Parts: sequence; structure tokens; C-alpha cells
Amino acid sequence: MTVASRSQYNITIHDLPRSERPRERLKEFGPKSLSNTELIAILLRTGLKGENVLSLSSRLLVRFDGLAGLGRVTFSELCSERGLSEAKASQLMAALELGRRFVSLSPEDRMVINSPQDVANLLMAEMSVLDQEHLRVLLLNTRNEVLSVQEIYVGNVNSSVVRPAEVFRPAVRDNAPSIIVVHNHPSGDPTPSAEDVSVTKDLLSAGALLGVELLDHVVVGSGNRYASLNEMGLAFK
Repeated sequence: MTVASRSQYNITIHDLPRSERPRERLKEFGPKSLSNTELIAILLRTGLKGENVLSLSSRLLVRFDGLAGLGRVTFSELCSERGLSEAKASQLMAALELGRRFVSLSPEDRMVINSPQDVANLLMAEMSVLDQEHLRVLLLNTRNEVLSVQEIYVGNVNSSVVRPAEVFRPAVRDNAPSIIVVHNHPSGDPTPSAEDVSVTKDLLSAGALLGVELLDHVVVGSGNRYASLNEMGLAFK
């Protein structure tokens, strides 16, 4: 394959249909409908030669283990990444810090989780359209208010990959007394698999040792469908 023919595969944002471009999707459906990759792409605005801004954003999330990891990196670490200038690194760090300050300054606006439906209302719009499995953790305070949502894994969510230490690390770090685990099924069918039940059992055991209660494991599908393992009596007593 020649260099000229390879360049045909370097798709830019402007090559995408308008309905699939992040800024157009935000205007039409609102920011909650966008994935983390799309939101970061809007902040960065442009990619680099051979890598559009969506690919760049996805690479950053993979490189730093999701949004939670990205929020912990230093300015110099960001600037060392290919395609990130000091200006882009500054924009990204500023946006992440604003998010943290919003949560800390507005406790009265925090969402309260009273049911699996509340979890679905919070994350369904974004997670139901993801083309890979994502595992996220809701950190809750003693009033079941959402302190933050942490992305832990992207890829297969199974017992051979999911490490309880990684799942509970944000809760231990932030002193959250309870968590809810959420992951999506890209197939659209939210029916919990045997692996989902196995992962939940492992997490329940780990939570008991760490003193952090796992309240539920919610599986998100498509078409506003979800499944609560706690509600179904799977793994939970």
C-alpha cells in the first residue's frame, strides 16, 4: 500500500456526517448524551496529522486508564503526549478542575440514588451507546448522594480482568462508605451474564473486607433497558 492510499484512511472530524460530530451532537442532544471521548474532543478542538481529535481523545483515556486516571495526571505528563500542546493540556486540566470544584461547592445539587432507575437515569444516555464495555463506579456518601463517577475499565468486564483493588481504590481514597458498580452491554441486552454475577460476588467479598459497601451492580443495555443484580437477587443476599 502506498503512502497516498494509506492517507485515505485518515478520517477527519469534517469527514463524519454532521449528526456524528461531537459539537453537533451536543447542540442537538445535550452534553449528557456525549461520551467522555466526545467531551474531551470538544475541549481539545483539533487532532494532529494522521489522527483526528476523537482518536486523540480516545488514546488519552486509554493511556491514563479512563477519566479518573486522566484527572490525576500532571501538566508535564499531559504535555509529553503526542498531539497535546501546553494550551491543550491547560484547557483539559482546567475543565477537569472545574468539574471537581462544582461537585465540592454544590452539595445541595448532588443526585441522590434511591433505586436502580436513578442509576440508569444518570448514566443510561451515555453508556447505552458505547461500542465497548465500560465499567464505572458511583461513589456515594452516607446519604446516598453521588460524590463522583469514576471510570475503571474499558474492554471486557469479566472476573479474569476486573481487579477488586482497582474498583474500590477511588472509594478508599475518597473515604466513600458505599459504591454502585455500573457497566454496559454493547449488544444492547442488559441481562446479567454468569461472569457479571461472578464479578459481583468477588466485589461483595472485597467490599466487606475493606469496609466499603457495594449497594448494587447495574448493567446498562439499549432502548432504556437496564438490569439490577441486587433487584434480581443475583449475588446479593
